[in-house]
Amino acid sequence: MTYPEEGLLIDTHVHVFKQDMPLIPNPRHAPSYSFTVEQLTDVMDRYGVRYAVIAAASPWGDYNDYVIDSVRDNPRLRGTIIAEPSIERVVLDQMDRDGIVGVRLPFISMPQLPDLDSWDYRKFLRRLVDLDWHVHVHIDGPRLPLVLPYLERSGVKIVIDHIGRPDPVKGIASDGFRAMVESVEKGRTWVKLSGAYRLGDYALGCAQELCRRVGYDKMLWASDCPFVGGEKDTDYRRAIDWLKQAIPDEDARRRVYGPNALELYFS
Repeated sequence: MTYPEEGLLIDTHVHVFKQDMPLIPNPRHAPSYSFTVEQLTDVMDRYGVRYAVIAAASPWGDYNDYVIDSVRDNPRLRGTIIAEPSIERVVLDQMDRDGIVGVRLPFISMPQLPDLDSWDYRKFLRRLVDLDWHVHVHIDGPRLPLVLPYLERSGVKIVIDHIGRPDPVKGIASDGFRAMVESVEKGRTWVKLSGAYRLGDYALGCAQELCRRVGYDKMLWASDCPFVGGEKDTDYRRAIDWLKQAIPDEDARRRVYGPNALELYFS
């Protein structure tokens, strides 16, 4: 089965975990079940997904072991990790060989942002540039303008999670949405059209306006499977079909479903 529209389908944001993995103190979510890489592969096969990118998830902090085990020697998968900025290059090099392609910055969980102009972060970001990795930023939209200038200055590739989580009141008129648009226009920033079920009705309009302003070349599709904390609010088919509402043009949508991600993550 190939779905949708007989084209390439790549899911750029999924999670895998086991129930007995150690949680950080006071996690945003604490799943009471496992979602293994075998279960993920079954979902991929069911919906015709050729490749997927496993996103490190904040409840497990820098316990990246299962993500690394899942992508190692699996040509259908890539992964991102969560890491302290003091991590050594030799460790990153091994992860690179294992199939890790980036670092997730789970800033949404942090009431106070780290100093991205500190020596540790400048060194960290330079190492990611040297590896040709990316950072994918998970943060509430109003704080995007506080982090994007530092990331852009470093030269690292940037991937913004969940349509930038725009301000639910100001939406496309917000400073965060404007900063996201300007960052994409600079050429080294991608945006995941994902997580609409978490954001509310305004997500669709934000995605449509983002594409209207910057086009489709830097847009990525993602499911956010297995929808931790929102399992009753959506499912995989709805995650696929939502993009048809956001991008009515079939040719543009086909590019967002797969080829953009193939170039970024698997080339």
